[in-house]
Amino acid sequence: MVPSRTLVRAVVFSLAVLQALASDTFIAAVYEHAVILPRPTLTRVSPDDALALMNRNMDVLERAIKEAAQQGAHIIVTPEDGIYGWLFTREAIYPYLEDIPDPEVNWIPCTDPTRFGPAPVLERLSCMARNNSIYVAANIGDKKPCNSSDPKCPSDGRYQYNTDVVFDSEGKLVARYHKYNLFRQETQFDYPKEPEFSTFETPFGKFGIFTCFDILFREPAVVLVSELQVDTVLFPTAWMNVLPFLTAVEFHSAWAMGMRVNLLSANTHNRVMSMTGSGLFTPNGPATYYYDSKTEEGRLLVAELSSRPRLSPTYPPAVNWSSYATSIKNFSGENKTFSGAVRRDIFTFSELKYKAGNYTVCQKDLCCHLTYQMSNQSKDEVYVLGAFDGLHGSVIKYHWQVCTLLKCKNTNLSTCGQPAETAQTKFDMFSLSGTFGTNYVFPEVLYSGVQLAPGEFEVLSDGRLQSKNGTSEPLLTVTLFGRRYEKDLPHPLRN
Repeated sequence: MVPSRTLVRAVVFSLAVLQALASDTFIAAVYEHAVILPRPTLTRVSPDDALALMNRNMDVLERAIKEAAQQGAHIIVTPEDGIYGWLFTREAIYPYLEDIPDPEVNWIPCTDPTRFGPAPVLERLSCMARNNSIYVAANIGDKKPCNSSDPKCPSDGRYQYNTDVVFDSEGKLVARYHKYNLFRQETQFDYPKEPEFSTFETPFGKFGIFTCFDILFREPAVVLVSELQVDTVLFPTAWMNVLPFLTAVEFHSAWAMGMRVNLLSANTHNRVMSMTGSGLFTPNGPATYYYDSKTEEGRLLVAELSSRPRLSPTYPPAVNWSSYATSIKNFSGENKTFSGAVRRDIFTFSELKYKAGNYTVCQKDLCCHLTYQMSNQSKDEVYVLGAFDGLHGSVIKYHWQVCTLLKCKNTNLSTCGQPAETAQTKFDMFSLSGTFGTNYVFPEVLYSGVQLAPGEFEVLSDGRLQSKNGTSEPLLTVTLFGRRYEKDLPHPLRN
């Protein structure tokens, strides 16, 4: 007698649960997707045309989900905008949206697809999870009707949200999150009235989810980790890389280390838009990551992570990010400074004129201290120590404190802070610290070719970011990136 598919699926699911319960680890996956984009239009396409485009993208995602499941993954994250793309008008995106209910309704779209009206995308995602016995996180659009009794109801009578959904390994909707910090180009979407804090429990830890630009703000990112104590954050993103501090892999890895939490980061892949960089990041650095600005290919990443990193014997201790820097006097010696721009931010820089030395640079309340020794100083390269303490952003303004050891684009000091992707100089050692006014500081080390340096640096409990045994590759930046959330200006685009 041949067992039914339902019985086989139940047995597979039970074995997976038992395996997860018996282990302190789980297998996670992210997929960086080269999204198939619609033709630009200011008006609506038909629902059939919208679904056809989304099915083409979901065909690709389904292959990645199947492969991840075959490699034993318990959960997979797919990118923001991964099903229909971006740069829509409010009207043009409407055919791509579905009405997504609250997960409390206890719904498996795969087995009951019409319970809340037509939902072909939710149905297919649910079936991908159910048929492969894997948790699936995806980014789609949600629509919610409203009327004149709601003073914030848009003139077209509906709210439209950039939305993440998560289905468990039985295909049940277990999480829904409406993006709170919209990037300023996302005019097709509305802001939720209040920030949402979406979490769900699994046999392999407590998870939270938010989207892309959210990672730079206290709500929901810091609340999920610091107050709700999630073990792992799911992070669909469409991240446009910006050197020297905000490439996807360097900042997302740094955020996971600074917040001491797992971050499953799935980026879209689009070379023209400078979108690439995904990874499975942990409190101790990247388990695996991908960065490719040369081709148009996506990539599946799979790695084993700690289910509950706070209970791990290797969990890094808490850091007092200003302890060392405030305990010493400014390093003496030549500290001639000049101003230079990193995009719109005016940094205070000091050129590193010698092969080794100690430097201090200050701006406002922040003083940055550096001890270093170069192993092969290239005559064609200039490095600086820089400090920035102030508001960043042209429309949405938020407060950074940044200490950085930075390679300039060329030997002209006016290029310090401009994007540079390659370097020739290696360092025997470096130690960077700052008088930060925040506990939220993210440590970055970036090598030539926009590559991370896993295992080659450490953060001491007194706030020093230092090399272990020199740098194995030429160095682009060493950065301590701090966020003073309490100094952010009110958001100008929310009602």
